Amino acid sequence: MPLSPPVSRQLRHRRAIRMEAFEREDGLWDIEACLTDEKPRDVKLATGVRPQGLPIHELWLRITIDRTFTIVDAEAASEWAPYTGLCAASNPAYRALIGLNLVQNFRRESSRLLAGTTGCTHITELCAVLPTAAIQAFAGEVWNTEKGGAPGKPSDSSAGTAAGAESDKPPFQLGRCNALRFDGEAVRQYYPRWFGHAPRGTADRITDQDQDNAKKAGSEVEPAQRN
Repeated sequence: MPLSPPVSRQLRHRRAIRMEAFEREDGLWDIEACLTDEKPRDVKLATGVRPQGLPIHELWLRITIDRTFTIVDAEAASEWAPYTGLCAASNPAYRALIGLNLVQNFRRESSRLLAGTTGCTHITELCAVLPTAAIQAFAGEVWNTEKGGAPGKPSDSSAGTAAGAESDKPPFQLGRCNALRFDGEAVRQYYPRWFGHAPRGTADRITDQDQDNAKKAGSEVEPAQRN
């Protein structure tokens, strides 16, 4: 269902975020993110005028992950930025992401490592959408969304799911949004085994057990996938 018709208006700014996932020939995966900012007019910056048609920002972040969502490599690039050369000076800071796991407190830890003037505001913003982009990439490829358990766990390996192994936990996506609530019609029709299942607790979430509370325990889940 589209948005309602808007009132008369003029485009003044466009920001786009593009995410792509690639399975590599060495068995690892690249998750690549790009953020662009553009205006439909010439823009006066501190460093001079940026002509219409050229982006104010074109910023890149690529992480390489294994099948447990652990980051084994990271790289940032600033193709276009307001302060040419100066903005790019923070790109090496994103090497700090190496060793973090996308489904274990990633947003909290990446924010801590790249806080303040350590990195680029907008490249750091891209970090927030990496976990769910990777989960979507792995769904149906690395882990089976029809069977129970959480992504990144050994039981979710291709070999385990291919053998038809069942889990005592519901599929990861259930109970995380209105459409997939356990007492909802979608679960009744498509996941009847779990219809009426008790709401998932902290132990069912894919974050560390040292979270401060249940709300933080769900912080690695895409907002659109949880209530």
